[in-house]
Amino acid sequence: MDTTKVAKSRGKFIALGIMLGGFGIHNFYAGYRGRGAAQLLISLALGWVIVGVLITGIWALVDVCTVTKDAAGIPMA
Repeated sequence: MDTTKVAKSRGKFIALGIMLGGFGIHNFYAGYRGRGAAQLLISLALGWVIVGVLITGIWALVDVCTVTKDAAGIPMA
C-alpha cells in the first residue's frame, strides 16, 4: 500500500473557493469535511435568504485567503 501523501493544489483550492465556495466544495477538496458540510448545510438551509449567501460567501473568501495547508497538515503546492 502506497502511503505517500500528495500536496493539494492551492490554485485549484482558490478557484473552487471563488466559484463554488458557498457550497463548501473547496473545503471538501482540501479534506476539511466538517467545514464543507457546515457551509453546504448553511447554503441549503438559508440559501434562499440573502443571509445564507452572505455567511458562506464571506466564509469562503476568508478560507481562500488564509488556508495554506490541507486537513492532513500538508502545505498546498
